[in-house]
Amino acid sequence: MTANAGTVPAPPRAARRPGLAIAVGGVIVGLLDLTYAIVVYSPKRPILIPQAIAAGVLGRASFSDGARSAVLGVILHFGIALGAATVYYLASRKWRFLIDRPVIAGMIVGACVYLVMHYVIVPLSAAGPSHMSFALKSAEFVEHWFCVGLPIAFSVRKFGG
Repeated sequence: MTANAGTVPAPPRAARRPGLAIAVGGVIVGLLDLTYAIVVYSPKRPILIPQAIAAGVLGRASFSDGARSAVLGVILHFGIALGAATVYYLASRKWRFLIDRPVIAGMIVGACVYLVMHYVIVPLSAAGPSHMSFALKSAEFVEHWFCVGLPIAFSVRKFGG
C-alpha cells in the first residue's frame, strides 16, 4: 500500500469549471435537503417546509402568506445551498485537502453547515431557535454529511478540481 492509498486522483487542472462545480453541488444539495425536510417533517403539507425557511426572514407571518412565502423559502434554501458550495469551492483553492479527500472533507463541511445553520443562523433569524428532539437533531446532523457535504465535495472535485 502506498502513502496515497484511499485517495483518488483529482481531475486535470484544465477541467476546472467553477460555475458548474458550484451550480451542480448547490442544486443537488438544495434538492436533497429540501426533500429530506419534507419527507421527515411535513409529508402531508410540504408547503410548510419552504414557509418555515421563509420564516427566517418573515417570521411567523410566512405561514399565512401561502405560495408567495413558499417560493421565497425555496429561493432562500437554494441560495444557502449555492452559498455553501461557493464557500467550499473557494476554500478548495487554498486547501487541496478538500479536493484530494472529498469524503472526509465533505462530511466535515456537512457537519459545519449543520452547526452554523442550527446554532447561529436560525437562532438569530426571525424564525427564532428550533425546538427539535435530540433524535431529530441527530438524524439531521447525519443527513447533512450525506446530503449537503458530500454532494458539494464531489461536485467541486469533479468540476472544480
